[in-house]
Amino acid sequence: MWYLRLKRKPPFAYKTIVLTGAASGIGRALLTQWSSRPLRILAVDVDGERLAAVAQSLSGVQADITTLAIDLSQPDNLEHLFDEAVKRLGSLDLFIANAGFAYYEQLEAVDWDRLDRIYRVNVFSPMAAAVKMKQLNGVRPYKVVITASAMAYLALPGYAVYAATKAALHRFAQGYRLELDDPHRLVLVYPIATRTNFFSAAARRTAPVAWPSQTAEKVAQAIISGIEQNRQAIYPSRLFATYLVLERFFPALGYVVQWPDRWKFKRWLRDGSR
Repeated sequence: MWYLRLKRKPPFAYKTIVLTGAASGIGRALLTQWSSRPLRILAVDVDGERLAAVAQSLSGVQADITTLAIDLSQPDNLEHLFDEAVKRLGSLDLFIANAGFAYYEQLEAVDWDRLDRIYRVNVFSPMAAAVKMKQLNGVRPYKVVITASAMAYLALPGYAVYAATKAALHRFAQGYRLELDDPHRLVLVYPIATRTNFFSAAARRTAPVAWPSQTAEKVAQAIISGIEQNRQAIYPSRLFATYLVLERFFPALGYVVQWPDRWKFKRWLRDGSR
């Protein structure tokens, strides 16, 4: 009997949730899975029409879901998001910083505006949200979950800028946790390639999908489970988690494992430049 009690799934303690990037991919999968629970959710996305369509398509809804269309690349908009969240939800238990996008391209020129935008959305906005949640809640229990990427550890041609944003989040989390009274308040998620429209959206033409890959639904399930288990880092792919452990002891493994994808992506870039 004691063993059954030990293995019992912990309760989901967070009742008021802000979920960014909720109209597609991992965000949509999270919204779908949480919609059947008695939660209050503010679903956020830059694409208001798609977000509204997703919210209307949900079935068996028990959650109280409201939507907000907003561009998180603008600092004032993040402040507005928190104002709206407090107004609509009262308290703020859980912030899922999932909004983000990629550029998939060979860097041949410096575009400061383009670099600024991806860093604002992928890096600055999640960092600011983590700080805002601390200011808002103080010692009250809360959690911030940021979608990073396996690219924080890996390198592929064409994703130099995108990978840099995810590596920045990785190091930010390691340092910022040291400033928190409870380091488990900040969680990073490291999905491998997720089978969504991400790769077509990242490039001007449909880009190859890295190996291995997984569904957005599987990533969402891993995130929910990781929150319930109070993890600081969530690796939805067990294969990738195993690779990270082995690569510490066998550094050459990284080259062997990544070589096929590097060759595939480099060829795709070369063919596209013709």
